[in-house]
Amino acid sequence: MRFSERYGYKPVREIIQKGSMDDNLRNGIWSLFTIYLWNQVDYSSYQSHGNINTSNLKTLIIAYWLNFFKQPIDTIPIQFEKVLYKVRSCFFNCEWHEVYSFIEETLENYPRELKKNKEFFTKELNNCLEKENSAYRIINNEITPITSEQEIQSIEDALVNTNPYSGVQQHLNQALKLMSDRQNPDYRNSIKESISAVESICKIVTNDEKTTLGKALKIVEDKFGLHPALKGSLSQLYGYTSDADGIRHAMLEESNLSYIDAKFMLVACTNFINYLIEKK
Repeated sequence: MRFSERYGYKPVREIIQKGSMDDNLRNGIWSLFTIYLWNQVDYSSYQSHGNINTSNLKTLIIAYWLNFFKQPIDTIPIQFEKVLYKVRSCFFNCEWHEVYSFIEETLENYPRELKKNKEFFTKELNNCLEKENSAYRIINNEITPITSEQEIQSIEDALVNTNPYSGVQQHLNQALKLMSDRQNPDYRNSIKESISAVESICKIVTNDEKTTLGKALKIVEDKFGLHPALKGSLSQLYGYTSDADGIRHAMLEESNLSYIDAKFMLVACTNFINYLIEKK
């Protein structure tokens, strides 16, 4: 049993939503559809109010029926309320991957009359995906994975491999927790925790509590044959956390670090920790 499960945390695959979608993410996406599309429905005349055939969403609805529902277009209800009921029912009952297909279908057939809102709609969808820790983003109207299976596996393996080293494991879990906090993510301190996990494992391996990461890397290199290129990469990562954006220094200005920065550091550090433990 992994640390995250033993102490009540969600498994990594649920925290970083790859191959799944929880209610918070699905609800957030639907709310943005409501704001940018369903609440923007308009009709060619007052007399045709409520008739989907005279609305600015007609082409989009036809695209849903043809490409998403795979149903004859003559089954499209006339009343917008009935159309929306059908779309909503499908959205909340379909598989997680179908929601992403639904987003792509929408962006590809975005109503011409609402084109000025499309950029904001896409931006808000990406903000929602980031906030809810989705492993996907919208790039050029397509859903693109930003987190690979290998990255998730690296984090999972590190949490298992560090079972004998509670200090290292605590740093890794804190890094994951700070990165994935949906209310108040702390990317700066997530990165700090990731590199602290590396420092901790180096101290364990070298049996020297006072060693610095730079010194530890030299000892590890001599003891286990650490490849110079790998040592150089880790040294550069440590330099990044020491200098870039003032992560290890008190700074009053707002940080511009992102989820991508924190995820990169966590994956890089777990890869090194896994490598070092296997060497040991």
